[in-house]
Parts: sequence; structure tokens; C-alpha cells
Amino acid sequence: MDDIQVNIDAKNKGRYIWIASITALVGNALLSGMKITAGIFSGSLAVIGDGIDSSMDVLIAIMSLLVARVIVRPADADHPWGHGRAETVATAVLSFILFFAGAQLIFDALSTIMRGEIREVPSVIALVVTVVSIVGKIALAWSQYLFGKKAKSAMLIANGKNMAGDVVISTGVLVGLGLSLIFKLSIIDLIAAILVGFWVIKSAIGIFIEANTELMDGGSGKDSYRKVFDAVSTVSGAGNPHRTRMRKIAGFWDIDIDVEVNPNLTVREAHVIATKVEQAIKANIDGVFDIMVHVEPSGEGKLDGEGFGLCEDEVEK
Repeated sequence: MDDIQVNIDAKNKGRYIWIASITALVGNALLSGMKITAGIFSGSLAVIGDGIDSSMDVLIAIMSLLVARVIVRPADADHPWGHGRAETVATAVLSFILFFAGAQLIFDALSTIMRGEIREVPSVIALVVTVVSIVGKIALAWSQYLFGKKAKSAMLIANGKNMAGDVVISTGVLVGLGLSLIFKLSIIDLIAAILVGFWVIKSAIGIFIEANTELMDGGSGKDSYRKVFDAVSTVSGAGNPHRTRMRKIAGFWDIDIDVEVNPNLTVREAHVIATKVEQAIKANIDGVFDIMVHVEPSGEGKLDGEGFGLCEDEVEK
């Protein structure tokens, strides 16, 4: 992938993130306002908590809009790899926002129970608003996941998963409201609020783990390395691929690999082989940002004790 193609992909990615973020911003702002208002007037802490969760999605959408403007910037002297990691950092920040929102909801519900505070049973309006919320969240989750796949954006896909989790949350709230109305027990609504909080925390931890894996240059998986080695095997004159490292930068692959060539080749001939290795890998793996191929004389490749990179034998273990 040449520089022009990388810039085009970055611009398309930024455009998809922008559209998805505007959709999420408007949709969640409407749902959040509706649920918080209904929760206050109906006396349902669970519905208010569900509304707070949606308000977090509004903040996430605003953050996504800012990220969309950053990642399209070309590489510069201070950021030679480009600005793609801004998305990963934003995803990690997103997880912290969700975590503390869930913890606050649990704290409020538990405090109410421990104080023995008597609350009125939520009214039917909370039930109706929650049903509307479930339908709206399904549509929003689908849109985020769709744009995330098109943009190869971990942030949008994570947000789509978060909104899919919101559907589960709202369904739990709906069940809690129904039981509260049937049995006339307000404590059921508080228990539902606590469960919602734990679900939000669980989602936050999952999102953080995924973001942290990319920040630590991990998570490539052996299947990805097998594709690289399979591609090298198709290039005549290239042998013993080793010290291979793969990492993702905002959805695009950055790959380093060493290969052995005939020691009697000229520099130009070895360069031609290295170029063919690059082309073969790009043909076998989608979304390659950059490949660095280092050629070595046959028999002088990977040394014992090297603590980085993988070779074919290690992948097959």
C-alpha cells in the first residue's frame, strides 16, 4: 500500500467515523433525554441509570468526532507512524468513562437500599419509554457496527458492542419494571439498577482489554502469522522467514520480517526479492499499512537467544 492509498484509506475511515458519530450523537441524545426525563417523573432509578448510560454514549460520540479529525492527519516529523493510535487511546478512555458510570449507578442504588429509603413503584410510562429505547438502541448498534466494519475501526466496533450491551441493559430494566408493577415492590427496580451497573462495568473492562492489547502491540494471533509465512513461501529465492512481528495501528497492519536469500546475489537482486515478498504479503493480508523486509545471507538468519519476533516453527507449535 503506497502513501497515496494509505491517505485515501485514512480519509475514508475518518468519513465513516464522522457519519457514525453524528448518528450516535443524535440518536443517543434523544434516547438519553427521554429516559432520564421518564425516569425522574416515573420514579425509576433503573431507567435513570439507563439514561445515564446513553448520555455516556453521547460523550463517546463527541470523542469519536474529535478522533475522526485527528486520524486523517498525515504523518509528520513528530508522528512518523501517523495519528491512527489516537483512536486506540480514545477507546481506552471510553472504557474508563463506562466503568465509573456503572460504578456510580451501583453506589446510588446500594445507598438507597441501605438507607431503607421507601420509593414509589415506577409508573407505566417508564415501561413504554424502555421499549422505545430497546428499538432505538438496536438500530444504533447496527449502524455503529456496520460503519465500524467499513472503516475497520476498533473504536466504532467497540461502541457497537457497547450499544448492543445497552439493549441487554434496557431489556433487564424492562423486566425489572414489569416485576415492580406486578408485585408492587420498588426494590426490584433498585436491584435492576445494580445489575445494569455491573453489566456496564463488565463491558468497560472488555473494551479496555481490547484497546490495551493493541497499545501493547499484541493480539495478532498465529493465523495472521501463518498468512505471512504462506505468502513468503510463494516467492522464489526467499527462505526461512523469521524475526517476524505484526502489530495493528488503528486497524491497519504494520509488519517487520527477515528473510534469507542467496549470499551471492547483488544488492539490486536481493531488493527485487524483498519487493516481491512485500507484494505477496499485501496480496494475502488485507489492510497492510507498511512492511519492512530485511534480507540476510542464507544460513545467517535467526540467532539463538533472540527474544523477539516469530518464525515458522514457533507458529506451528
